[in-house]
Amino acid sequence: MSLLDSFVIRALLAGLGVALAAAPLGCFVVWRRMAYFSDATAHAAILGVALALALSVNVFLGVLAVAGIMALAVSTLTSRGHAMDTLLGVAAHSALAAGLVAVSLISGVRIDPMAYLFGDILSVGRGDLALIWGGAAAILALLAWRWQALLTATVNPDLAYASGIDPRREQMVLTLALALVVAVAIKVVGALLIGAMLIIPAAAARAVGDTPERMAAFAAGIGALSVFGGLQASLSYDTPTGPSIVSAAAVLFALTAIAARLLRR
Repeated sequence: MSLLDSFVIRALLAGLGVALAAAPLGCFVVWRRMAYFSDATAHAAILGVALALALSVNVFLGVLAVAGIMALAVSTLTSRGHAMDTLLGVAAHSALAAGLVAVSLISGVRIDPMAYLFGDILSVGRGDLALIWGGAAAILALLAWRWQALLTATVNPDLAYASGIDPRREQMVLTLALALVVAVAIKVVGALLIGAMLIIPAAAARAVGDTPERMAAFAAGIGALSVFGGLQASLSYDTPTGPSIVSAAAVLFALTAIAARLLRR
């Protein structure tokens, strides 16, 4: 009997894969103040699910395509001077509403929209695991390759230009990585909670990480602990697993904030 025959082990491995992929990317989301940007991209995933089902293609590919288009569109429009907060609000809510309407109109296909909104990590199969860890490896490889350039463009765009780095190109790298992490994470925590898994562990790590690299490492650790704690709470108290994972992350954020304040005193 293989360990992967246990749905709990599969759920744990899936959650860890998402946490490791989202943690370093979430640090850039926090540094660049892109929280609403990540939400807009995640909400577009529901529309990607609907289109994938309507066209009878793989859901992962549908979510990746629509999330990528949304991220590229919003990034392009904001760079041309449009009000970012208003534009992101319109894009996020419009994409989510359009996706839910589209799902309801698809005939001959029965799905549970709640599974895509809040995740269904306990139903993850071996194929899903391969997809999640393959996507996580691709995200981590991309960020490792572009880490210094991304960091320079984030800290000081003028310095990036002087160093021969194009900040717009690095923004595109982040955009593609964000679309990929949304496609990877939608089955684990759902479209509504992906933004939380990007932001909360990174925000918690900000209080204890004194360098960008340490912050990314701490964020990965906090994300992994959130998966352990949320999954345990879900199994013990019969609570929704995706929201339980995010709640565990929120508790860790509060604890790190309190600990950092006490240490400063």
